[in-house]
Amino acid sequence: MTHRISRGARVLAASLGAGVIVPFAVAAAPAAATGTTPQVSCTSDKAGLASKLQTDITAALAHRTGTIAVGLYDRSTNTRCTLRSSTAFDSASVVKVTVLATLLWDAKKHNRYLTDRETTLATAMITKSDNSATTTLWKQLGMTKIKGFLTAAGMTQTVPGANGYWGLTQITVRDEQKLLALVTAKNSVLSDNSRAYILKLMNKVISSQRWGTPAGAPSSVTVHVKNGWLSRSTHGWRVHSLGTFNGGGHDYMISVLTHGNSTMDYGVATIQGVAKVIHKDLVPVTTSVQRYTPTSTPREAFPAVPTD
Repeated sequence: MTHRISRGARVLAASLGAGVIVPFAVAAAPAAATGTTPQVSCTSDKAGLASKLQTDITAALAHRTGTIAVGLYDRSTNTRCTLRSSTAFDSASVVKVTVLATLLWDAKKHNRYLTDRETTLATAMITKSDNSATTTLWKQLGMTKIKGFLTAAGMTQTVPGANGYWGLTQITVRDEQKLLALVTAKNSVLSDNSRAYILKLMNKVISSQRWGTPAGAPSSVTVHVKNGWLSRSTHGWRVHSLGTFNGGGHDYMISVLTHGNSTMDYGVATIQGVAKVIHKDLVPVTTSVQRYTPTSTPREAFPAVPTD
């Protein structure tokens, strides 16, 4: 699915009819087999799919260390999977989708287009994960507007980073899935043009940053992605990936948040292992259809954080 907007980067945050925000319902987790270790929980309207996903995601994570949270929602089959949906993580650069959504939400409230300056900053922030552009927009918006968007979006578990450290915003899989649900379906928070613009930029992320949740997506599926990573003395490497996917008869979104990784590459491999089995189970393809293989050299600048 290709999204086009007029004037390239300009977005009119126009009024639209009230829609329905698709909630990311959390299925009750089964009793843990050992102590209180969280287990992957899946539900689906398609016979056998929930069990297959639960088995395959669990297997993909069986020998991975660190803390891993997973969210999956496929509208087409009403399929949901969760693991540690309310565990908090430092956001790193995935918060940039929230920053852009806040900018567009605020513009809609004032019935205005984004300025040329704002579209330049937004494009750099999402497609290249530019940190200085993010800092500029974060300061422009301020805490009142950012918190206002989070309230409107129902992202009650998200806490903006203090003192300008947007990369230390506290996020959860539950809230990231809520955000992706807003971006991918008509609702009363983001205009249709705003949603199309966010997806357009997430579809144009540079190749060195298209790792993570797109891994294993078949060529019949359109990919929109935003990743982030950050290393600190506590919890080691935080490595995250958000993705939305449309095609092959499916409309789905995946959030994988991790910390406690020994290296960045280790976290990337964990995320991609989960993503590959999800794509395979949701969109089975013949061997002639090519699946997406992300770069083996992911790159992104570190967000600013206080000295440990």
